[in-house]
Amino acid sequence: MTENNYRILVVDDEQDLCEILKFNLETEGYQVETANSAEEALTMDIAGFDLLLLDVMMGGISGFSMAKTIKKEPATANIPIIFLTARDTENDTVTGFNIGADDYISKPFSIREVMVRVRAVLRRTSDEGTASVEPQLLSYQGLEMNLSKKTVAIDGENIPFTKTEFELLQLLLEERGRVFSRQELIDRIWPKDVLVLDRTVDVNITRLRKKIGRFSKCIVTRLGFGYYFDS
Repeated sequence: MTENNYRILVVDDEQDLCEILKFNLETEGYQVETANSAEEALTMDIAGFDLLLLDVMMGGISGFSMAKTIKKEPATANIPIIFLTARDTENDTVTGFNIGADDYISKPFSIREVMVRVRAVLRRTSDEGTASVEPQLLSYQGLEMNLSKKTVAIDGENIPFTKTEFELLQLLLEERGRVFSRQELIDRIWPKDVLVLDRTVDVNITRLRKKIGRFSKCIVTRLGFGYYFDS
């Protein structure tokens, strides 16, 4: 997909900021729509967008609450979300990633930073459809990954995964028993032009364990070294 085909929804109660982001994103070739509240955004066809830029602190429904609603619906569960917020605290960041955010940008931010983050997230979440000689299914007991459809099923029930979570699980499953340091996981999973902290890896591993239910104990922490999938 070319940049001209990517559709982005900007949701922020600051109308001027929406317009600034819309102008600059459209200059980069994206198709952009805006909403000045979560309530307005939820009346739109969310499933038709490839990325959401979502403000956290808004009157009425917050960005976190809107994201939770989106993640519960199968049609919108896998749409990437970048949170925009003036609240730069670790708790807010962890909350955002636990909901399923793909990135988190603190205000005030530079337009250049936003463009880099947008490109990185879209690249991570849009590389499906390329030819591959890998097996289409990767499974362990009742845990099954469909590598072509990018889906995960636990005991036959499909579970929504973000692209980062999917790639983490795929890597750990493909190389079962091998311990990966946090830096190795960052190098293998995240884009080179995005700053990723060790804490981000830990948060994603925590989310991954929660999603795979009874298999959570298979993802083992080796203190001082990293993580591995124990079969």
